[in-house]
Formats: sequence, structure tokens, C-alpha cells
Amino acid sequence: MISTSLQSPRPPVGELLRQWRERRRLSQLELSIQADISTRHLSFVETGRSKPSSEMIVRLTEQLNVPLRERNQVLLAGGYAPAYPETALSAPEMAAVREAVRRVLAGHEPYPALMVDRHWNLLDANAGIALFTEGCAPELLAPPVNVLRLGLHPGGMARHITNLAEWRGHLLDRLQRQAAATADPVLSELHEEVSAYQSPEHPAGSPAIGPSIVVPLHYRYGDRNLSFFSTTAVFGTPLDITLSELAIESFFPADPQTAAFLTAR
Repeated sequence: MISTSLQSPRPPVGELLRQWRERRRLSQLELSIQADISTRHLSFVETGRSKPSSEMIVRLTEQLNVPLRERNQVLLAGGYAPAYPETALSAPEMAAVREAVRRVLAGHEPYPALMVDRHWNLLDANAGIALFTEGCAPELLAPPVNVLRLGLHPGGMARHITNLAEWRGHLLDRLQRQAAATADPVLSELHEEVSAYQSPEHPAGSPAIGPSIVVPLHYRYGDRNLSFFSTTAVFGTPLDITLSELAIESFFPADPQTAAFLTAR
């Protein structure tokens, strides 16, 4: 058993709220207007002169778009029970969610699609994703598979990506913004790790025809140059932590040649 004296003390609730407000770059006045409370009251809460109710904490964290997992931590810091459950994806009550995800993934075939958790660990995928995993180092495919590690590691997809610098910059920027928005140390560590990967030698990609409206993924598969763009889908208005942290990444062909090749496979 870990001694309580060795555990890191939880910051006061007011300090946590102030940290989240500053992370969102809001002034006390701006947040107080959004939350429909007085600036004086908010100031008293942040400095510890006033103890917020659980309802006030929920209201402020909602306005600050604090992730559900961290909202529970703020409630605990205020002396209240967590308000948001965390249900395992394998639990019976998540059966409808699992079925919905499987329908979305299967319905996207023959194009690749996958589902990840908050740390970009692969939870499910359709048959089309084999296009990207084929030939990747076995250690990168050993569970839990991290999609960003698989995508940017020299032994993974990176050696097949012909616009690696562009795609790598897009993923690293996305990961950095996610880490900043959630204050998740695991994401910060992942960003540090994948940023250090050395780019492998790779063939030059085909020149783009016209301006791109999204960041493309140009992928060499055998003797073919395939082109994709991706979309991300999340569950709307989730009240469960697990559900709020799921994301489905779907890849679409960005040109007729890619679409024809995938349809014919």
C-alpha cells in the first residue's frame, strides 16, 4: 500500500479552475459572463475565499470545455463525488456503442477506418486498414497498437508515405494541440517520442494537381501511389468518460485512381 504521505497532494479546486481558465485563455470577466456568475464570485472561488457547489463546478467546467475525466478530478478537489461514469467498452451496457462502431467501420469498406482511445491506441478497425499495416514491423503491431507510433515510426507506415514531412507535421501539430487542450501528460510524452523519430529515406511523391483543400496522405503501395484524406468522428454530447474519449478516423480516396484501386481489391 502506498503511504498517503508519498502521494502528490491534489491542488485546491479554485486553483484547478484557474488553471483551466488560463489554459483556455479566458479572463475572469469572459468566463463569468459565459457562466452567468459575477466576476467577484469567480475571483473568490479561484482564490479559495468561496467554496463552489458541485453545480457551480459542473457549470464552470462545461464552459471551459474541460474533458469529462478532468471534470471528475475538479469535483473531487472540491470535496464532491465524481459526476461522470467510466464504463469499459466491453461492458454489456456498451453493446449498442460497439455495434454502432462496427457498423460505421464495416460500412466504410473498402476504405480504411479505425477507432482509437484518447491516447491514440487502436481499439477497432475494418479490413481496409490492412493496406496501412501490411509490412510494418511486428513490434509496432503488438497490442496495444498506438496509431501515431505506427504511422510515424521508420519501421511502420512512414517509409511508405511519400509526403512524410507534410503528413508528419500535420500529425504532430494535431497531437500537440490535443495535449495542450487536455493537459494529458501521456499525450505530451507521446508527442516527445514521435517527434524524435528519424525520417526514413522515401521516394518523392507525385506532384499535386492544383491546390489541396486538406492535408493529404500520399501512400506508396507496391508500385502505386495512393492518395487519401481523413475525417474524424466523435460521439455527440457524451456523459460517459469512455464514450467521450473515442474517435473514429476514416480515410477517403482523394483521387479517382485511388478509389478505383481500392474498389477493385
